[in-house]
Amino acid sequence: MKLPAAYRLNVAYNSGFLCTFPIPVMSSSTVPVVTENAYLTLHYRLASLDGEDIVSTFNENPATLQFGQGQLAPFLEACLLGLPEGTHQTFELTPAQAFGERSEELIQRISRATLEENSSMDEDYRVGDLVDFAAPGGGRFAGILRAIDDDGAIFDFNHPLAGQTLKFEVKIIGIL
Repeated sequence: MKLPAAYRLNVAYNSGFLCTFPIPVMSSSTVPVVTENAYLTLHYRLASLDGEDIVSTFNENPATLQFGQGQLAPFLEACLLGLPEGTHQTFELTPAQAFGERSEELIQRISRATLEENSSMDEDYRVGDLVDFAAPGGGRFAGILRAIDDDGAIFDFNHPLAGQTLKFEVKIIGIL
């Protein structure tokens, strides 16, 4: 039976995101592919749809990371799973596939008392500042200050990239 030169591999992510890409069929030598416990050396770029870099290693040293350890967001790892060494590919990620849609429920008014509890005495907030808050149970979360007055402030707790379509470019240099 003769195998086709390539077949398609689909990797589903629990949000419904599906990466589909060709995988070449090798004859005698085996090319390593990204697995759930691989160590990777790669270049990657996350950019806005118009090409503005958010983060990129392409003009620096490549990144080395262990797959599945939270060094990349799970939806980015989903794109890499199954890719062979040497792959250079760009994925377009919709907001639902990336950091989610923007939610009006995550825009909240915070009382002046809560703001002061989470601030140093000399803090001078300005619209656009990213402010860190204590969460119940000892965690932390951050919001962007959208407005402030004598009674309190309005914060946007959406991820800064929520609602944006993004490009994820990757060049896999090595896989162990």
